[in-house]
Amino acid sequence: MKELKEYVRSIPDYPEPGIIFRDITTVIRDSDGLHLAIDEMQGFLKDVDFDVVLGPESRGFIFGMPIAYNLHKGFVPVRKKGKLPCETISETYDLEYGTATIEIHKDAIKPGQRVVIIDDLIATGGTTEAIIRLVERLGGKVVKMVFLLELAGLKGRERFSDIDIDSAIIYEGK
Repeated sequence: MKELKEYVRSIPDYPEPGIIFRDITTVIRDSDGLHLAIDEMQGFLKDVDFDVVLGPESRGFIFGMPIAYNLHKGFVPVRKKGKLPCETISETYDLEYGTATIEIHKDAIKPGQRVVIIDDLIATGGTTEAIIRLVERLGGKVVKMVFLLELAGLKGRERFSDIDIDSAIIYEGK
C-alpha cells in the first residue's frame, strides 16, 4: 500500500501562480487512500477523552463523520450561513479576499462537552478559530484538532498554542 501523502494530487499554479493546490479528491476516491486517511486521523484520538466530533462544511463532514461513527460519538456539523434549519449562532471571519460566516445550531454543543474538531486542512487557521469561538460560546471546550493536511508555512497551528493539534500530512510550504 502507498503512503497517505502519495494519494494527494498536487496541482501547481492553482488557483494562482506560485500556489500548489493539494487536492484530496484523489485520496477519497481510492478505497485504500480513504481507509488510510480515516485510520491515521482516527489514530490521533486514541487516548483523547472527548464527547463529540465536530466537522465544518464540507470536507470536515467527509472525515469527521466516519471517525465519529467508528468511535461511537455524535457528530456536529458547522455550516455556511443560512444552511442550518433551526436556531443558530454565527461567527464571521476573514478570508484572503473578504469574509465568510459559519453557523452552528444553538443546541449542538452542551455546556461542558469536550469537542474534537476534524477537518481536511489547516492553513492560516481562520476558519478553525471561528469554530472554536462557536464551541466556546455554547459552553463547550475544544480538546483536540485533527487535520488530514497542514500547510505549515501559513502558520495556522501557531494560533492555537493551548490545543493539541495533529495532522496526518504536513507540507512545509504554503
